Amino acid sequence: MATRDNDPPKGTKQAPLSVPTPPTRSLQVYAVDPSTGRNRYASNKTIVQVPWEPLDPGPTGKKIAVIDYDAGGKCYYPPIDLEDRLLLANHGLDPSEGDPRFHQQMVYAIASRTIHMFEVALGRDIHWRRADRFGDSKENNMRKQDDIHVLKLYPHAMQQANAYYSPQAHGILFGYFKADKTPQGRNLPGQLVFTCLSQDIIAHEVTHAVIDGIRTYFTEPTNPDVLAFHEGFADLCALFSHFSQYDSLIETIGRTGGLLYQTDLNPISSQTGKGQNQTGEEQKPQFTGQISSMNPLVQLAIQFGQASGSKYGLRSALGTRPNTDDYQKKLSDPHFRGSILVAAVFDAFFTVYMNRADVLFRIYRAGGSSERNDDLPAPLAQLLAGYASQTAVSFFQLCARAIDYCPPVDITFGDFLRALITVSKDIDPVDDSGVRDALMEAFRVRGIFSETASFYSEDALAWSPESDLPAVTGLVFGSPNGLTSAEKDHNGNVLREWANKNRAVLGLDPKLSLTVPSFHPVFRTKDDGRLRVEMVVEVIQSRQADFDPAVPSAGSFPFRGGVTLIIEAPQLTSGHGAVEADPPKPKVRFAIGKGMTSPSAKLREEKQRGFAMSLGMATGDTTDPAHFQANFGLVHEESRYG
Repeated sequence: MATRDNDPPKGTKQAPLSVPTPPTRSLQVYAVDPSTGRNRYASNKTIVQVPWEPLDPGPTGKKIAVIDYDAGGKCYYPPIDLEDRLLLANHGLDPSEGDPRFHQQMVYAIASRTIHMFEVALGRDIHWRRADRFGDSKENNMRKQDDIHVLKLYPHAMQQANAYYSPQAHGILFGYFKADKTPQGRNLPGQLVFTCLSQDIIAHEVTHAVIDGIRTYFTEPTNPDVLAFHEGFADLCALFSHFSQYDSLIETIGRTGGLLYQTDLNPISSQTGKGQNQTGEEQKPQFTGQISSMNPLVQLAIQFGQASGSKYGLRSALGTRPNTDDYQKKLSDPHFRGSILVAAVFDAFFTVYMNRADVLFRIYRAGGSSERNDDLPAPLAQLLAGYASQTAVSFFQLCARAIDYCPPVDITFGDFLRALITVSKDIDPVDDSGVRDALMEAFRVRGIFSETASFYSEDALAWSPESDLPAVTGLVFGSPNGLTSAEKDHNGNVLREWANKNRAVLGLDPKLSLTVPSFHPVFRTKDDGRLRVEMVVEVIQSRQADFDPAVPSAGSFPFRGGVTLIIEAPQLTSGHGAVEADPPKPKVRFAIGKGMTSPSAKLREEKQRGFAMSLGMATGDTTDPAHFQANFGLVHEESRYG
């Protein structure tokens, strides 16, 4: 029998075939939530790609673990095994409201995708809430009770119209509840609604956990903007995720004429014979195809909102109109205030999208068509979808990176605006699309300004680069795979020693001890395409401040200051293999802080005292640190979920 030239000789053993690890895992999910039906171009079922990792039943991975205990039924549901070969072949289970195993799958899938979005934007792996333990003392090297190493997700944690991130539970608790008996949307009156089946709610809650891992002190309501920032940013992440779903995006573009910011989609079929009928009444739609529907791209948590009796979702991307009054109202309502931040960012987003799409609309109009034509040609719709998706990705990455450029404590919307402008100048110095101008105008018309900027211009709003601070000698930046334990201990000691020597320049109190709660090496590309390696560092000081200085027995609150350091790794300039006589050292690019010794610190303390007392924090156990931490369960419950 003839043999091929490449066949191995008889009797020889072939090496086992090496199968590479796939980069992603495909999982089926609801595209929005169970209440959204199929439309012309898109089903409500979609497949998301999440980073591949070995999974135990649950699913349980490296960063998240699904634990499905039903508090109402007082039972554990069998955990899904996504490593099962049949489930791997089928992209997991088909979406189902009635199968708890699919609930587990969807929570894991959207949580994994959200984490990946942040890691791509930040240029590093995220971790959950940790305590400062880097140093030589045994106490610092011990695991601490409030550390979260694996975020636990509980799909059926409670029978409540609520879902929230709980540091005490080391995870996120999702509730389920009965819909209102007054029918709204596609819900049956009184049917069960599961918050764990809403992409928006999952992404929102995971974002709370991510921010808490990046900035632990952003859970202390030191001013009206702090918790509002938490809520607003969580909504931003959920809303920007909508633009990653191509089929839904194409459908929305087709039914809005490309004007994605519209609240409602135009009807599938236009009404014919408009005017009055034979009895003189206004002609009404004769079938559902003539009725407009809500725009899912700009609505948040549609099923939850409708199950609670609303016509629309829980919140929307443009929920507040441009005005300077709203920012001064409801100072203690994080969701109302957070919606102002969301509206400002999406105002800028839609402005930039329309600027980028304008040339396409001009070409389209040159052919004799109207840009408001509902039935856009497929090539135009596809180009617009590409613009919208790319703009959404760039805006989310801009927002996520801006967190690294915020002060480590007492954040305000003005601080966030300055961080956005700084990051934008870093990423795109030319800014042909007008991102910075759109952001500045959107914040300005809503009365959001920075108290620390001298002028309302790009240069004044961007944080000033540091030139006077000395180099941070001995800092180890590691590799994109992260720092080793020894490198973390070394860096912690180096950073504490450096910060202690430079207290005065950093605005820190010479009499107070300082901590370095976090430092993260990040690997990003510069505007010229070169790799930029940096270290993002938090330095914190704390002291107790009396609620009433004249009556110390009235209790006290934690008053904190600190600085965020952006330290750039040195770039070698010599030729290959050359050893430089005086190699460059890591330099501080930015020092962004809230001081402890300046007159502004005294004013900040007075404002924090007044705000804390307005929230009732002067009562209760003021010696308990948890007393001054946000309880997201209560925050969400007070606003009918958030």
